[in-house]
Amino acid sequence: MAHGLIVGKFYPPHAGHHHLIETAARACTEVTVVVAPSTVESIPLADRLGWLREVHAGDPDVRFVGVYDDLPIDYDDPAAWEAHCALFRTAVGARAVDLVFSSEPYGEELARRFAARHVPVDPGRAAVPVSGTAVRADPVAHWDRLAPPVRAWFTRRVIVVGAESTGTTTLAKALAAQLRLRRGAFATTTWVPEYGRTLTSIKMAGLAPGQGVADLVWTRGDFVTVVREQNAAEDAAARTGGPILVGDTDSFATAIWEERYLGSTSSVVRDAARRPALYLLTSDGGVPFEDDGMRDGEHLRGWMTERFRAELAAGDVPWIELTGPYRARLETALQACDALLAKGWNLATPLLPRR
Repeated sequence: MAHGLIVGKFYPPHAGHHHLIETAARACTEVTVVVAPSTVESIPLADRLGWLREVHAGDPDVRFVGVYDDLPIDYDDPAAWEAHCALFRTAVGARAVDLVFSSEPYGEELARRFAARHVPVDPGRAAVPVSGTAVRADPVAHWDRLAPPVRAWFTRRVIVVGAESTGTTTLAKALAAQLRLRRGAFATTTWVPEYGRTLTSIKMAGLAPGQGVADLVWTRGDFVTVVREQNAAEDAAARTGGPILVGDTDSFATAIWEERYLGSTSSVVRDAARRPALYLLTSDGGVPFEDDGMRDGEHLRGWMTERFRAELAAGDVPWIELTGPYRARLETALQACDALLAKGWNLATPLLPRR
């Protein structure tokens, strides 16, 4: 009937943390995991708790409790120890702790202060060679050690937008394919198709014989459906793909399409817009219009390109306009992705122990 305790920042949760939790769960009838970051850290506590609960949802005997801990860290100061442990005791509650599981040197003292026995778990990182410090420094190098919800948080979303028949789909597919060729963390790179085209196909299937795309009637509800489905598909793909997710349009672009068909944009659609890492705008210049049976806006291509330029310039998301022949556009897109990755994730350094 042992009650196990684990305390950590989980900044971010990784395979080593999951190994620690699973080890404790096998040894105890109840495990309390106290997630105790400082407020200076870049990943919200609520996100970490949600990720851990999802990954360990199959073990109802493991509970996760969050508490912010901004107290000074000094492993040689008994008063500092007692202040931290007071926070942890409040999080744990009245249940006595029998075992403390840890991969860190402080585990022995933490256990002593809870009148429990310390169980070291892979302190040398031999079983699962990863640490939070290593992940923060280079998430791509440790991509295989991150669970799907954590991957989704780290994924850089690159969205291709543009007017009709400017090569958005071709570019999105090709960009994802080129990134997959890099293998490793990029081997699972995927792209998210434009749901608007899917809905157009569904609506066209309901037309009478002899009718075409010009006979389609679009409603506000149609565009709400598009942003809902587009966002859901994007979020699902981010959980299983590589460090970069390529999207063929998104909810921000859908607002411009709604303006194109209905004359204005609704607040519901506008408020559904996300903030990706980068937009790639496909210029209509030098691109022939190809009517594939689902397009009717050749006369509006220039206007739509200008609307995209204006809206992107007014926003705060980095963007690049792709011009020239196809190969040049693809190369520019790849270079932009490389520059994005080179910037890193710039996660804040956690509070460090006093020396």
